[in-house]
Amino acid sequence: MKGVFIFLAEGFEETEAIATWDVLRRGGIDAVLVSVAGGNEVTGAHGLTVKADTDRAGFLNLICKEGTDSRDVMVFPGGMPGTRNLAGDEELMNLMKEHYTDGGTVAAICAAPGYVASQLPGFEGKKFTCYDGCEGPALANGGILVREAAVIDGNLITGRGPGCAIGFGLSILAHVKGPETAEEVREGLKI
Repeated sequence: MKGVFIFLAEGFEETEAIATWDVLRRGGIDAVLVSVAGGNEVTGAHGLTVKADTDRAGFLNLICKEGTDSRDVMVFPGGMPGTRNLAGDEELMNLMKEHYTDGGTVAAICAAPGYVASQLPGFEGKKFTCYDGCEGPALANGGILVREAAVIDGNLITGRGPGCAIGFGLSILAHVKGPETAEEVREGLKI
């Protein structure tokens, strides 16, 4: 496994990216923050600037050399305009589709299930959740909206919004390392 990659575009939702990253790290996953903004520093929707672990070129170099497999996870935080920036990144969207088609996991939260994950091949009939008002594209592509904090449907994991980021992170952790590890982290967080 090469890992879990959290993609940051200008205008990403800080809570969704950082809380997810933190939960995964607490669970022993070396989650990697990937900037698709042109450099390693990316500014979120509320003004927080984050230094990513790698940039687009570093990520693509790794993937071109090693590819992805079913144990790798591509994570897409929401936020505006971050989600639209991710969804409009044709190269990244094509890589996401290829990864998913090959059995890899895609996780998206807030606006990202509607605008990013809904582009996945075979999205029709998939259960998902997202931020209220962002479900249109996913519904148009045949998704089934479920109003829960986090929803897992096969190798698609979705989260509802910023207040659900820890639960979303725990869902990814359970998917990758098992429910026991996720429960240990949940207990440590006192939720």
